[in-house]
Amino acid sequence: MTEVQVAPYGSWKSPVTAELLVADSIDIRQVALDGADVYWSEGRPKEGGRQVVVRRSPDGETVDLVPPPYNARTRVHEYGGGSFAVVDGVLFFANYADQRLYRVDNGEEPRAITPEAELRYADAAADRQRGRFICVREDHTVAGREAVNSIAAVQMDGDDAGGTVLVEGNDFYSSPRVSADGTRLAWLMWHHPNMPWDGTELWVGEFAADGSLENMEQVAGGSDESIYQPEWSPDGTLYFVSDRTGWWNLYRLREGEVEAVCEMEAEFGRPQWQFGSSTYAFESAGKIVCSYTQKGRWRLATLDTRTLQLSLLEVPYTELSQIRSTAGRAVFLGGSPVSALEVVCLDLGSSALEVLSRSGKTSLDSGYVSVAEMIEFPTEGGLIAYGLFYAPKNRDYFAPEGEKPPLLVMSHGGPTSVVTDVFDVEIQYWTCRGIAVLDVNYGGSTGFGTEYRRRLNGQWGILDVDDCVNGALYLAKQGRVDGERLIIRGGSAGGFTTLNALTFRDVFKVGASYYGIGDLERMAQDTHKFESRYLDSMVGPYPEQRDVYLARSAIHHMDKLSCPIIFFQGLEDKVVPPNQSEMMVNALKEKGLPVAYLAFEGEQHGFRKAETIMRATEAELYFYSRILGFDLGEDVEPVEIVNLPSA
Repeated sequence: MTEVQVAPYGSWKSPVTAELLVADSIDIRQVALDGADVYWSEGRPKEGGRQVVVRRSPDGETVDLVPPPYNARTRVHEYGGGSFAVVDGVLFFANYADQRLYRVDNGEEPRAITPEAELRYADAAADRQRGRFICVREDHTVAGREAVNSIAAVQMDGDDAGGTVLVEGNDFYSSPRVSADGTRLAWLMWHHPNMPWDGTELWVGEFAADGSLENMEQVAGGSDESIYQPEWSPDGTLYFVSDRTGWWNLYRLREGEVEAVCEMEAEFGRPQWQFGSSTYAFESAGKIVCSYTQKGRWRLATLDTRTLQLSLLEVPYTELSQIRSTAGRAVFLGGSPVSALEVVCLDLGSSALEVLSRSGKTSLDSGYVSVAEMIEFPTEGGLIAYGLFYAPKNRDYFAPEGEKPPLLVMSHGGPTSVVTDVFDVEIQYWTCRGIAVLDVNYGGSTGFGTEYRRRLNGQWGILDVDDCVNGALYLAKQGRVDGERLIIRGGSAGGFTTLNALTFRDVFKVGASYYGIGDLERMAQDTHKFESRYLDSMVGPYPEQRDVYLARSAIHHMDKLSCPIIFFQGLEDKVVPPNQSEMMVNALKEKGLPVAYLAFEGEQHGFRKAETIMRATEAELYFYSRILGFDLGEDVEPVEIVNLPSA
C-alpha cells in the first residue's frame, strides 16, 4: 500500500496519465436496432478518430462492419450525426473522405451507391416499400454558393443521380420519418437565423404513386416553438417533443389536433447539434420508453399511451441518450458519476441490464475518483446558475495544512449545450493531481427549460462570462478553492467565453482556449452555413450591430488582457478557422504576455486523434504549472512559452 504523502495541490502524482485518456477508449455516438441485432458507432482515437459501425448479435458476437480506411462520419452541418442506417441486415453509411453513401452486404466490401459529387447525406429513414432512404441532403456542388439543404430519396441499390429531391426551398431540414404503413412522411425544417432549439416547423406529407410528396402541411411549430424528434407510433400516430410550454415535453397529433402526452417541468428534448438524437422510442403502440432531465440529471421511464401514466425505471444512470426500443427491451447509452457511457440493453420485463459495450474500458480505484457535486450559485440580476464541482481527490496525497487547491473552471461549447455528471477521465486527470474543477452550466445551457436556454440571447460573451466568474468566486468565498489561483478553459464557444473572461474580467490568472473565438466579426464572415446566422440571436444582426461584435471580441480589447493563455487549434477546422487562434496568439506576443500555441495537422473541430489528445492535455498541464508555479508529479514534454520570464 502506497504511503500517504504531503504535497502541494497540482503536484500530486496521478495514475490518470495522458495515455489513460485514450487507452482502450472509444467515442460511442449512434445506436440502432435491426431485428435482434444491435448496432452502434465507435470513434476510435487510436485509429486517428475513425468511426466504425459495430454489430452485436444475440449470441454476444461483435463484428466491425466498416473496414479501414472507411470512416462512417457525415459532414452535414459539419457536426454530423445520423451517419448510418441498417435495413434487414444491410448497412448503409456515409464515408467521411468522399461523403458518398456506401452499402455493406453480408460482410462484403463497402460499395458506393451515390456518385462522386459534392453531396452529403445524413439522418436516413428507410422507405421499404420503395426500396430507398429518405434523408437530409446537403448540396455543395456550386462553389461560392451557400450549401443547399433538402429532403431527398436515395435508392438503396444505387443512385447515380445522388438522390431525388422531395422537399426543398428552406434553409435547413432534419428528422425525416416514414410512417409504419409507408404512406406518409414527417420532417422538421427551419429558417435562418433560427437554430433548431429556437424555432422549427413540423411538416407532414403523403407519398404519391410516383414516390413524390403531396398534400404537404405544417402541423406544429413555428419561429418561436422548438420541435424535436418526430416519430410515428406503430398505430400511425405522430408523436413529437415541443417546448411550447417552456419545457420540451411530449405531444402527439390526433385527428388534426395537438394534445399533450406528458406535461411536466422537465426536458424530453436535446439541442440538435447533431442528427439522429433520440430521447424516446416505441416499445409498442401502447408503451413508450422515454428519458427526461431535470437540472442536468436524466431519468428513464415508460409512458402508457392510453392512460398517459409515467412510470420510472430504476437504472443506475444519470445520463441517457440514443433511446431505442423493440418489444420487451430498450437499448440506450447510459452513464453515471462512476461509469463512462455504455451501450446498455434493458429487459423491460425482468428489469435486467446487460452492458454491450463501454466507451471507457479503464476502471479507476475509487480512491482516485472525484464524484461531481451539483451546485447552484447566485449570479447577476438575482438569478441562479448551475455547475458541477469536483474536489481534488487522490488517496496517495493530502495538501499542506491551510493550502487551498487551484480551481479549473470549464466553459462548455455550444454555447447551447450542457455538461452532466457522467464519469469523465479527462476531469479526473485534473482532480487526481490536486486541481479542483467546476464544470459550469451557465445561462443558455439546455436541460433547465426554455427560459434558462434563452437567457443568453443577446448576451453571449457577457452572461456566460458572469456565470463562470460567479461560480468561481462562490467556491472561493466558501473557502473550497484558492481565489488567487483560478483557471478557465473552454473549446469552441466555450473558448469564446474563456477568452472574454480573461480579457474583460480580472478574476482568472491563466487560461486555455481550444479552437476558441477571439473575433466575432470574423466568425460571422467565415463560419459554415449551419451557424452562419447563429450570432443574430446570441449577439445581434450583422453588420447592423457591428459595434456590438467589436465590443465583445477579445481581439479588439487587448489593452484589457493581462493573463497568459495557451491555444490549441485543428488546422482543418471549418467551424472556427485557425485564423481565430492565430490572431490572438500574435496579439499576446506583441503585448509581451506569456503565450503558447499548438496547432495540429489533420484535426478538425474537436480533436479525435490519440496523439493529439495526449499532447494537448499534457501541454495544458505544463503551461499551468509554469504560470502558477507548482511542480509536476511526473515528467511532461515541455511547451515553448513565448514571453515567459526566466525563473
